[in-house]
Amino acid sequence: MDQAAINAIRFLSIDMIQKAQSGHPGLPLGAAPMAYALWKNEFNVNPQDPTWINRDRFVLSAGHGSSMLYALLHLMEFDVSIDDLKNFRRIQSKTPGHPEWQVTPGVDASTGPLGQGLGMAIGMAMAEKHLASLYNRPGFEIFDHYTYALVGDGDLMEGVSHEVLGIAGDKQLDKLVVLFDSNNVTLDGALNLSTNESLRQRCQADNWDYFLVKDGNDLLALQQTIELAKQTERPAMIEVKTIIGYGSPQQGTNQVHGSALGSANIEATRAFYQWDFQPFEIPDQIYDYFHEIVLQKETVYDLWQAQWDQYQIEYPNLYQQLKHSSLEMPDGMNIDKKDMATRTTNHIIMQRLSADNCNFWGGSADLSSSNQTKLDQSGAFTNLTPQGNNIYYGVREFGMATIANGIALAGGTTTFVSTFFAFSDYMKPAIRLAAIQNLPVIYIFTHDSIAVGEDGATHEPIEQLASLRSIPNVTVHRPADGKEVLASWQSILKNTHGPSVLVLTRQKVPCLEATKVELGQHGAYILAEAKTMEPDGILIATGSEVQLALTAQQHLATEGYDVRVVSMPSMELFDQQPREYQEKIFPKNVTSRLSIEMGTTFGWAKYTGLAGINLGIDQFGLSGKAEQVLDYFNFTADQIVEQFIMNFQKNHR
Repeated sequence: MDQAAINAIRFLSIDMIQKAQSGHPGLPLGAAPMAYALWKNEFNVNPQDPTWINRDRFVLSAGHGSSMLYALLHLMEFDVSIDDLKNFRRIQSKTPGHPEWQVTPGVDASTGPLGQGLGMAIGMAMAEKHLASLYNRPGFEIFDHYTYALVGDGDLMEGVSHEVLGIAGDKQLDKLVVLFDSNNVTLDGALNLSTNESLRQRCQADNWDYFLVKDGNDLLALQQTIELAKQTERPAMIEVKTIIGYGSPQQGTNQVHGSALGSANIEATRAFYQWDFQPFEIPDQIYDYFHEIVLQKETVYDLWQAQWDQYQIEYPNLYQQLKHSSLEMPDGMNIDKKDMATRTTNHIIMQRLSADNCNFWGGSADLSSSNQTKLDQSGAFTNLTPQGNNIYYGVREFGMATIANGIALAGGTTTFVSTFFAFSDYMKPAIRLAAIQNLPVIYIFTHDSIAVGEDGATHEPIEQLASLRSIPNVTVHRPADGKEVLASWQSILKNTHGPSVLVLTRQKVPCLEATKVELGQHGAYILAEAKTMEPDGILIATGSEVQLALTAQQHLATEGYDVRVVSMPSMELFDQQPREYQEKIFPKNVTSRLSIEMGTTFGWAKYTGLAGINLGIDQFGLSGKAEQVLDYFNFTADQIVEQFIMNFQKNHR
């Protein structure tokens, strides 16, 4: 029956791919035994409660093998029907080409961009360790689950894998088990065309335990090795030697990696396995066999549920805290009206949030002192102090961001990451995946402009604002002063369905009299109104440039021009406002508009229009004193006045 169950997984997988005429049959044919051994014997899950907080997690980091995961979910009685399998890779189906969280019941992470699934699995294991330290009590193991990932050669070649393996080893994540589908074949050909590294030595260097299963079809060896891996005190890597496309005429070659087998090859594969059933036909005895497996797992779930019910009685405060774990702004939160860098204001707000919310944690890519994102009243998250809320990621920006996604997927906490704004480029693939998965990860980026000065072009962000604003479902905030930082945080805490980006200054900025916390949450608002009913024009600015706009407004008044100043801390929030509000801020008849932002002008025409102009930087920065760099790029009140007057005269000839 074990062999029949494995073959059912294999043939549902290749039937899906054949019907879709698209997919990756090589992994399911080779890796089905290891996935089955895990799910049958070790994997605790309840298909009737797929979001159970103490379920084991399974991340198919090699997401191109999605058909195997869908076949498993179907056979394990998740809400994935035969019709869903037949709709593999079709639009709006439950079975997309790569696994997608919140689309398919039982899928724990959206995967496909190789390496990121491994990072997310590590984040899940970190969250389990952290939550267990916060909430478990004697006799109540509320958080006591394992995280499993299945990776391929491509996952382990991606640079991010080196980052996250190092982090997992440093934190000694003993409830993390990674299965490596080691078939020595990549899309382009044999693995040794591109790499010959020793995974064993790599794991030893990164403080992982390493295991080897020489035959990926040996169920007993697979089961025994997984059990051994679970008993270690470090993360475990199990290298399983497999044959890609096992049983098909093209087995062992790259030809079976990424396209449907074709009718003739499928018939030959059916003959090899003696599988005498039609496409998508599964005998009742196989369904019955999987049903017995599911019933055994329900026993584990029922025991935990009884413990959970008693926990509510014994520890009602902890129970309520866990049930309502979303971050909340402390009552009466306000900001001192002092001139300070927005990173410093942000630090003050984060300390208050941390004091009132034990579920708030995160870290920096070795820049917490510069970013000012350390939570001062909490210790470090380590193997010995897993209750610590400060995660020391080291200089591993991409790995940090993938792990944050895993933490968010695990649930129960709110997490942030931080680095210099220019280095957000290292993180963009993970930010994009957070947006796809609707994850409320908070990204805090400081040193936000050419005002960085002496560090020069490599450290002065230019295109980063436009780049992050271009990602769907990402909300970018660039506040002008402390009050707008607070407004940004109030909006961030309400945004539970997507990532938020907070972009902050290194240098001091004035606390502006006119900024408003309540209006900042609209994304844009009138900061300083013109004196007449119909302004001559509008100055639009973000961040540290807002003070320049206010100064320029005063200078323009002496030249006879009456203009409105609009602060726009978040384009995305403004775009969500009603049309009436948007037109109130930007009346159609006021065409002389000038945007002011120390970054690329790309994207600003949406607000300034064809008749407006954009003061920005469409080249890379310079090294020098901040004041000199600002002057070189025309970020002075006099330059704003000059450009506005020229534009106004052009529009009113």
